[in-house]
Amino acid sequence: MGRLHILDHPLIQHKLSLMRDIHTGSKEFRELLEEIAMLMAYEVTRDFPLKEIEVETPICKMKTRVLSGRKVGVIPILRAGLGMVDGILNLIPAARVGHIGLYRDPETLEPVEYYCKLPTDAKERDLIVIDPMLATGGSASAAIGFLKKRECSGIKLVCLIAAPEGIKRMEKDHPDVDIFVAAVDDRLNDHGYIVPGLGDAGDRLFGTK
Repeated sequence: MGRLHILDHPLIQHKLSLMRDIHTGSKEFRELLEEIAMLMAYEVTRDFPLKEIEVETPICKMKTRVLSGRKVGVIPILRAGLGMVDGILNLIPAARVGHIGLYRDPETLEPVEYYCKLPTDAKERDLIVIDPMLATGGSASAAIGFLKKRECSGIKLVCLIAAPEGIKRMEKDHPDVDIFVAAVDDRLNDHGYIVPGLGDAGDRLFGTK
């Protein structure tokens, strides 16, 4: 069963507070998002399996451990998810990156798919789906549903900030998917934005409106 993991490490919380500040510009916002993504990836990968091998140090031979599980795929939901990719790749440089393009219909708030490009061996990889904001949960749920239709498994969702509504939607639609967040905020407003949140992550990331 999937579980909600709230990553309350002091460095994550400090950097997230700076990202929330309306006076933080796009350059610093991008840098902070990349840094938080790397810190979160450290926790997301905590349960990766290991195997024992033998190596020879300059002193002697020894038994030690290396990763033994499936390879990793990182799947950002366009466009804000792009801001988290490099942070995760800093820790897992061999990971392959796919992209899922979804936008939220402003009237219905439901996701509309417009692009999908996955690694050719996505079915054989553990997939980390990334998107800074888990608001209604519609986009994340749709993206993960699309991956499952492609026979992908071992999926984890990593978001910066979540609303209770988005968590509830994910737990209902995909109870097998672990959710990792840095904070759970109060609620959604009438426009589907997280309160207090940090505004539109994509706009702040890329300097658009």
